[in-house]
Amino acid sequence: MFKTRPALAALLAAAAALLVLLAVGTAAADELESKLDEKESKLSEVRERHGVLTTTISRYKDRIDRLTGEVAVLRSREAAVQVRLDAKQAELDRAVAELDTAKRHLAVVRARLKRALVALRERLIAIYETGTPDVLSVIVGADGYDDLIGRTEYLNHIRGMDEAIVGRVRDLRDQVKSTVFRLRTAKNRIEAARDAIAAEEQALAGARAAVERRQSALVAVRASRVAALEKIEETEQDLDGDVAEIQAELAARLGETASAPLPAGPIRYGSGQLIWPVDGPVVSTYGMRWGRMHEGIDIAVPAGTPIRAAAAGSVVLVQSDAESGGYGNFTCLDHGGGLQTCYAHQSSFAVTSGSVSQGDVIGYVGCTGHCFGDHLHFEVRVGGAPTDPLGYL
Repeated sequence: MFKTRPALAALLAAAAALLVLLAVGTAAADELESKLDEKESKLSEVRERHGVLTTTISRYKDRIDRLTGEVAVLRSREAAVQVRLDAKQAELDRAVAELDTAKRHLAVVRARLKRALVALRERLIAIYETGTPDVLSVIVGADGYDDLIGRTEYLNHIRGMDEAIVGRVRDLRDQVKSTVFRLRTAKNRIEAARDAIAAEEQALAGARAAVERRQSALVAVRASRVAALEKIEETEQDLDGDVAEIQAELAARLGETASAPLPAGPIRYGSGQLIWPVDGPVVSTYGMRWGRMHEGIDIAVPAGTPIRAAAAGSVVLVQSDAESGGYGNFTCLDHGGGLQTCYAHQSSFAVTSGSVSQGDVIGYVGCTGHCFGDHLHFEVRVGGAPTDPLGYL
């Protein structure tokens, strides 16, 4: 019994100090707690808006990337269509050349036809004026067999010449018709090629303009969302600072009435394999913060609150405020299997070497290093890489 009295006396003394602390600082603490709740509520709303904007901006980026892909596809199609347009232009040039040749040929044929018509007309006039000898007249007027043969050959020659003139006129007429048809066909082909080129160009220009308008609109909207996100981040940073200042002031008020270390209190268990190193609210989560990675969580508790080992292990790193580069008094425990936990901004160390059991006090909460107020910065590392501690608590 005698051995338990010092421990009992110490516990009673701590309880008495805690009662004095509560009695003296209740009003001021309540006011600060109210301000803290208000700031944390606003901070929660701002973080929610931050998350919504981040998601929205990501969606806009995905849509812009898809449109960029569509523009690239359209440009590829444009290059392919340009090849086809060049082929159409070459075809058009050939048709124009053919049209020019046909025009020149038509002029020649028309001149020949004109001359043939003149010759035929002169021959008809000559036949009309002189009369055409028939076979009977040739036989009667012949002076013998030889004269008859000569006159018949002459008559056949005249008839052959007449038939040749008529045939020539007919051929030239057919050539003129054929040339006119070719001219019309070439003209139609030229017009069809020109219309095809115009339609291709218009469709391609319209599609590209539509996609570029959609892309420009999305870029403008995304820019406005990015500007809003920057303002939200500024507000979030300000609120984080306000929360830290209120926490520091609250801890200072509490520290004015109680300089003795606070009792460790009951162990807080979660659903994970680790216990909570201190029992308090998480005021800053794992992830990007102020443009850089926050590799742990910040748990707000008063200065002097004992810090418990989250699991059994051994001390592998102890650094003072001057050595840790912003972490303040810093301790890391190794739990085996590649799992480590680290505890920053301690006011003082309780353990600096050796093994610890889960729940052992290893140090006390403070604000050493870079911090806005008293809190514990708690990290979980797997294989040396930081990971979200909430997955293990």
